[in-house]
Amino acid sequence: LRVSTSPQARAKRRIATLMEEVELLKQDKATKQRKTTYYVSQGRAIRRLVALYTPIEDLIAENDRRCKYEDVTSSVSTVECLIMHRQDRLQRSYIELVKALPWIHDKIASLDDDESEDMLRKLKRGVDSARGDDTGTLKELMASWVNIEFHPIPLISTTDKHHRGFVNDICGKLLCPAEWCWGDPVVRAGIRDRTTAFIVSENSWPLFMYQNCAADAGNLEHGLMKSKLLVMGLKALFTSPSSANKMDGEGQGTDIIENNRRARRQDQAKVKTCMRFALSSITSWRNVDGDFDYEIFWNNIVDFFEDAPGPAARARVNELLEWWTRKVFGRNHRQDLTSDVISRMSVRTLATQRLAMEDAALDSDS
Repeated sequence: LRVSTSPQARAKRRIATLMEEVELLKQDKATKQRKTTYYVSQGRAIRRLVALYTPIEDLIAENDRRCKYEDVTSSVSTVECLIMHRQDRLQRSYIELVKALPWIHDKIASLDDDESEDMLRKLKRGVDSARGDDTGTLKELMASWVNIEFHPIPLISTTDKHHRGFVNDICGKLLCPAEWCWGDPVVRAGIRDRTTAFIVSENSWPLFMYQNCAADAGNLEHGLMKSKLLVMGLKALFTSPSSANKMDGEGQGTDIIENNRRARRQDQAKVKTCMRFALSSITSWRNVDGDFDYEIFWNNIVDFFEDAPGPAARARVNELLEWWTRKVFGRNHRQDLTSDVISRMSVRTLATQRLAMEDAALDSDS
């Protein structure tokens, strides 16, 4: 059975159906594009706040491993201790990943393998773009800061890195290991000629990481991580490039919770690694520069903060982190705003007065 309809009516309904399908496809494409943009933008935080080198998949795999197996409590060998140390580092980074991207843990659990792989691929696009942007930013800014602070002759080019590194007297001094004196002609010649007596590697703290670019051989911890250049670098990447020029005082006094979240040891490790690259003469990012391994250097910095040998060293690390928070983000006293203090402030006082006036008005009417 059928009810006759005209060809024109059937064609109109078919066109309407096709137009609905086209709109659904457009919406689906727009949704996918929004997801891509979101994941890429979220991925930019990973290299800054979580880990500079470790793949995201390794962090997820370590957390999965810990969920599957219980911790080993029996005695272990030295090799096993090193493996466990790396595993602990991975797990700490995974925890930082979940802090930086609170949605990612549940999201991974809800996606199938293909969807999860697609999401991680988009996150890594953001990861790579952030590192490229940060190294590019510091490449130009570092030259300007060195020119202003040290007045080299000739001035360092902001676009050309070929005349940086140890061939440049100022950059060479900043990159010089803390255990040597750049002012010694023998040291300078040995480093520049790359002799076996003066191997510059990730096993030395460069002088640019020290306050006033000077290290105390008897106490190498004194002044370490307190360089003005380092503070300028972190402010440039985590607040804005213009804020790096405002070094008087202690930050801008933004929210203290946000300060503590952002002034993390991973942030500082990332900045120090990128600044070492900015001072060097290599023109593109790579993990090894001559005898200097950037990945091990990054791990050495994180070890300084995370693997303190005892409570005294841990207290000094905490003081250093607080110093960084003040320098970059400023002081804040919100934790001192108790209920009693707030009750004496004008907003609460006005609210009390208005209630009193309402009660007085009601009494006069009755």
